[in-house]
Amino acid sequence: MATNDRTAGDIKREIEQERNALASSVESLRSEIKEATDVRAKLGQHLPIAAGVALGAGFVLAGGIGATVRLIFRRGREGTTKARFGPFVIVDRDR
Repeated sequence: MATNDRTAGDIKREIEQERNALASSVESLRSEIKEATDVRAKLGQHLPIAAGVALGAGFVLAGGIGATVRLIFRRGREGTTKARFGPFVIVDRDR
């Protein structure tokens, strides 16, 4: 059987040192998690890009692409056809 040369005081000091090391590691981890999940700071750093993405997403979700394509390639009874690209027709209305 192996003998242990440590006293009760040594063991208590080692436990206290481990407890302090663990507490500092937990505090460090908390600060890193807080920094990693701080969305407000990250959004503030990239605000122009985020605003452009939000504007584009709103345009697409509101049907802006379809409305723009219909406006440009609309088929009307007035005017003459200038060009045809598959189902799309460009109409000259000035005539």
